Amino acid sequence: MTAPPLGFRLWLRTALLAASALLPAAASAADKAPLPIVFVPGNGDSAAVWMTTIWRFESNGYPADRLQAIDFRHPLAADRYDVPQPGHSTVGEETQQLAAAVAAVEKRLHASKVILIAHSRGGNIVRNYLKNAGGAAHAAIAILCGTPNHGVLVSDTVLVGSEFNGAAPFLRDLNAGPQEVVPGVRFMTVRSDGNDKYAQPDGRFLGLPALATGIGSEGPALNGASNVVVAHADHRETGFGREAFAQMYRFITGHEPRTRDVLPEKTVTLDGKVSAFEAGMPTNIGVAGAVVEVYKVSSETGERIGNALLRRVTGEDGQWGPLKLEPKAHYEFILAVPGFPVTHIYRSSFPRSSRYVDLRPQLLSKEDRDAGAVVYISRPRGYFDLGRDHILLDGAPPPEIAPGVPSISTARIGLPAEPQRTVTAVFNREHIAVRIWPIKDDQVSVAEFTW
Repeated sequence: MTAPPLGFRLWLRTALLAASALLPAAASAADKAPLPIVFVPGNGDSAAVWMTTIWRFESNGYPADRLQAIDFRHPLAADRYDVPQPGHSTVGEETQQLAAAVAAVEKRLHASKVILIAHSRGGNIVRNYLKNAGGAAHAAIAILCGTPNHGVLVSDTVLVGSEFNGAAPFLRDLNAGPQEVVPGVRFMTVRSDGNDKYAQPDGRFLGLPALATGIGSEGPALNGASNVVVAHADHRETGFGREAFAQMYRFITGHEPRTRDVLPEKTVTLDGKVSAFEAGMPTNIGVAGAVVEVYKVSSETGERIGNALLRRVTGEDGQWGPLKLEPKAHYEFILAVPGFPVTHIYRSSFPRSSRYVDLRPQLLSKEDRDAGAVVYISRPRGYFDLGRDHILLDGAPPPEIAPGVPSISTARIGLPAEPQRTVTAVFNREHIAVRIWPIKDDQVSVAEFTW
């Protein structure tokens, strides 16, 4: 074989040297990339609850592709932590799903470890994954927000076998030993100073008003963890509030966030999943054949402006988007899932893009069926507190919201079906104008607050 010309050999040598010089820089850049964060929702929730927290991380420069919220197929806990139950999930089932999600993130991003941030029941699953399913090899940091780490009660007679009972085998295993954390993983817990409905000394928020729970506001804290308190936070705000975010960001990065606010984007693209209910319980399983329509609406009246921006029938994965929207406009999402009421979901503006705008139909009660029209308000990332918040629905506080420890995230009013009119929902600075729709036509309105 004839040797390549000298000129070619010199060119090849130069090219190889240049390429090799780039390798350390590329490796260095990969080493400096922040660890992926996997956000884990709590009991009955979906990935969508983490939307605003993800926005806050993005607003502080955290790469969007390294921020991943996950869903559990059946997010409600089974009555006994290890016994399968229709429409619910055991600890083991959700632990397997978490392990698969972490493995997928590591593979996609070529990462050896992740950061796990969990709310409420999600923290139970994270702790079980780390201690009993090999997860400690895959996680550098675990942040547990409002997680009932010592149970919502400690009892040998109530909630026997529940993952939320500090006397049951599941939590006794997790909390065994002088250190309640897993070696090799940095732990932080975030709790309230007394406003968390699931960390109360009496059982009235569990439907057991005469029962002493044996749990106080310090219940979510763990021996061996960095335990922080967010003043006045309700159960959900321990994970999704501005101050909770600041605590997370500081623990992960070692410095204060530049902002606790969400910085707007010039263009916004939304996507998400349609899910429904199984055995009367919420699922995060995509629904095929659901019809989704989206309209721009007046922020003052809720009336539609122009034609539908989107009309789509979902496929097997239940995805309804993507859709580009104006970042300062208000929108109506119409969701028609076979077998459920047609749900008109009114939303205020979306300052940033999100793939976690999930849609689920509103279930109706017997009282709803007796009304002419019904309007719901929903706050997925917090509870309503009349002593702390300014809350109005059609000009008055909803009667279902009681003073004291915040304990509900939805409320409703029944109204005459005629005349069809605008109802305004207010939560502090967020105002949503809603149009009413007749119950006789199997339609219902929901004002869903972002904040």
